[in-house]
Amino acid sequence: MSDILFTKTHVGPYELEHRVALAPLTRMRSEPGDTPGDLMVEYYSQRATAGGLIVAEATSVSTTGIAYANAPGVYADAQVDGWRRVVDAVHAKGGRIFLQLWHAGRQAHPDNTKGVHPVAPSELASEEKAVTRDAQGQFVESDLLVPRALELHEIPLIIEEFRLGALRAKAAGFDGVELHAANGYLPDQFLQDGTNKRTDEYGGSISNRARFLIEAVEALVSVWGGNRVAVRISPSGQFGTMFDSDPSATFGYVAEQLNRFNLAYLHVIEPRIKGVVEIEDNAPATASKNLRTIFHGPIVAAGGFDRESAIAILEEGDADIVAFGRHYISNPDLPERLRHNFPLTPYDRSTFYGGDHKGYSDYPVYAHLDS
Repeated sequence: MSDILFTKTHVGPYELEHRVALAPLTRMRSEPGDTPGDLMVEYYSQRATAGGLIVAEATSVSTTGIAYANAPGVYADAQVDGWRRVVDAVHAKGGRIFLQLWHAGRQAHPDNTKGVHPVAPSELASEEKAVTRDAQGQFVESDLLVPRALELHEIPLIIEEFRLGALRAKAAGFDGVELHAANGYLPDQFLQDGTNKRTDEYGGSISNRARFLIEAVEALVSVWGGNRVAVRISPSGQFGTMFDSDPSATFGYVAEQLNRFNLAYLHVIEPRIKGVVEIEDNAPATASKNLRTIFHGPIVAAGGFDRESAIAILEEGDADIVAFGRHYISNPDLPERLRHNFPLTPYDRSTFYGGDHKGYSDYPVYAHLDS
């Protein structure tokens, strides 16, 4: 029954041996300077498989776009060497790895951005929390501020930060990059009318609200070519206090516009997920199904999948690859467990964010695979 999970497919120029991907997961384990260290190298190496796809975690392209302490960056040349070690470890196992490029926009916090006030399309605050450090260096949740609305002349500067992040990802040896346009971060804030109240060329109509996202994609494509660039969206996402008056029209327009880039894939978060929480356990997976009729390239579906639901969405033809998050955290050998229907190790939510190796790189492979 699991055979379809283990058939070959392609993303851009790369042939994959199976359709189980590691979703981009914020884990807050970078070292000082927002640089990957030994712990991150070990973590990604453990989850790399021959012919498998990894999407590395949300990585800030700007010092002003950081929502979570100890999240990694690609905003400085000094961070390239750390990422190169991660990439080399994945490639040594025959895997492919894309870097997710991120700007938190209004979800950034001054404690993480050296005092810089957060920016957004409009002066509307998110009800989520940032993760910062207190005076003792402990992680704490912090309320988000009302952001400053970006001036028109500032927008190209942020687009340029995405381009420079793409250049650094290329220098680190990644196989491609993914624009994080989901979960209420900056491109999503521009796109949805619940957060974008602008009256200039970046607000109002769907085409205007999509302009930032499309310009960011154009910047990434200028570095990588279209077939090594991907985009992640959350058409029904509520995380980040997001909403849109007509999400079908908004995200349908985006999917249609993205066709001209010949992207590696479109990464779609299914409706039943808000952040890391399932908001409707039995919600049908409809987002990819709807966009499949519009987007012409491969689709990666993410959002609370297990073995059975992953097989189902692939068999229905609504997605080409399924990205796993929480189960991949606690099962570094997840593809093989799914292949053989071995039991899964439960995850410990308390160790998702920050800390050391506990709940990060200390999960075992299945006993039969380690013998």
